[in-house]
Parts: sequence; structure tokens; C-alpha cells
Amino acid sequence: MATPAATKRLTKEYITISKSPPPYIVAHPSETNILEWHYILTGPPDTPYEGGQYWGTLMFPPDYPFAPPAIRMHTPSGRFQPSTRLCLSISDFHPKSFNPAWEVSTILTGLLSFMTSEEMTTGSVCASEQERKLFARRTKWWNSTGGGSKPIPSSTNGTTASAHSSNSRGIGGIKAGDGGAKFRLEWPEVDEENIKWMTANRIDLATGMTKPAPSSQPHCSPDVAGLRRRPVASATVVQDAQIARDAGQGWLSRNRWKVAFGAIVLWILTARVLGDGAVTAPAA
Repeated sequence: MATPAATKRLTKEYITISKSPPPYIVAHPSETNILEWHYILTGPPDTPYEGGQYWGTLMFPPDYPFAPPAIRMHTPSGRFQPSTRLCLSISDFHPKSFNPAWEVSTILTGLLSFMTSEEMTTGSVCASEQERKLFARRTKWWNSTGGGSKPIPSSTNGTTASAHSSNSRGIGGIKAGDGGAKFRLEWPEVDEENIKWMTANRIDLATGMTKPAPSSQPHCSPDVAGLRRRPVASATVVQDAQIARDAGQGWLSRNRWKVAFGAIVLWILTARVLGDGAVTAPAA
């Protein structure tokens, strides 16, 4: 439970950050716990995170501002292990270096600055620029659906599984599958905008990838489509058609070559018979 001093200080800071938020940063305390703050960092232009929507939490100690918060970023970014406590000079990893004059806006500005650098620390991961751009395109989908809210496997982030496991525990961690529901609870308006954006951009809710564009070829009604199809005659149809044509012709027309051949043969035989008769006739 927050001390009266922490409650007063955080209430004042919420009023300040609401009226004048730092660039690319919004934040608010949870309705049920003023020590639990939720933030969204928007990826700045000219960075691999441009346009990305990075959601995380600050868990303040009861004696804030005399001790720093635990800092987590839940949205996969290619820069930090999701939902893992980050080791920064402004986080609870270094309580002695924390300045009580620093406010929520100071902490989040420092987090954004560290994110866009290449310094490594506990909770950081290595990824290429293209991988981080891909993460950025999928942030809205991930936040609103909880898609893949499991931590990045240790084999891809250069850290040991045991270190990652112990560092992920504690209040403020997001369990696998809980991301979408928790985000929707804390950011209902943003979640609604994300759903509209995914619909407008044909984002597959199961994968976070863009669905293929619908075919541009117009669809015809069955009747019209039937007119466009050229019928293909089967062998039976062709044979029946030939029979019909034969039936419509006369006998002489159908057998004209046979008649011609027979006439020639008959003429030859007749000529031979007449020739033989002329030779054997007796003299008068």
C-alpha cells in the first residue's frame, strides 16, 4: 500500500503528465492501484520503432519517490525481453542512483532514449533493424489480441533461460495469453482504435500479418457465366451428330464412289465381251 507521501506525489505527477505529456509518451495509474502505472511509447520517426505502439508498466514502491520503480515493456519490440524487469539507472535495479526529483515523465523519457540507443543491459535483446521494424508493424495487433504474449525464447535473445525466468517474476509481469485482456482494461479507447486499424488494414487476427487483397476479377452470375463458357462435345455427341447427318443424305449421295467404281468395272467387262464376239464370228 502506498504511503500518503507516495499517493500525493503520484497524484500530482498524473495531473502534470496528463496536461503536458512528453513527446511520444502517454501514461496513467491503474484505477485499482496508484502504484501501478501503464504507459505507451510511440516509436519515434527515423528509428526502427517508428509508428510502433509499445505498452509497459511502472511498479512504484510504497515509499516512492525515495526508491525507483520496476520498469517493464510488455509489447515485443526486438529491443527488450517482453514483460521483463529492465536494469536501468532509473529502475529498481539501482535504487541508490535514483534521484527523488525525477518524475514519471523523467523516467519514461529516459526509457525511450535508452530504447532508441544500442546499449545493452539486463532485459535487452539483440535484433536486426528489419526485425525491429517487423515488430513495430505488429505492435497494435499484439497489444489488442495478446497474440504471442509468451516471452521471446532464450535462444534468440542471448540470455540464459534461468535469468530470464527469475527476472520475469513479480507484480507487473504479463502471463502468456493475458496481454489482450489487460491492455483492453487499461487502454479501452486505444484498443478500440487498434481494432478499427486492423480491420481497415486487413490484419489477420490469428497471425498479425496482412491478409491477401481480394481478387480484382469481377464475378459473373451463373447465367452469364454459362454464356461465356464454350461447350466441349464428347465423343458420343460427335458420333451421334455424324449418324444424324448420314441419315439426312440419300443412298446415291452416300455411295457415289462405290457406284462410280462399279460403272467402270461394268464398262470394262462389257467392252471385253463385245470384243471377243467380234473375233469369233463365222464368215458368210
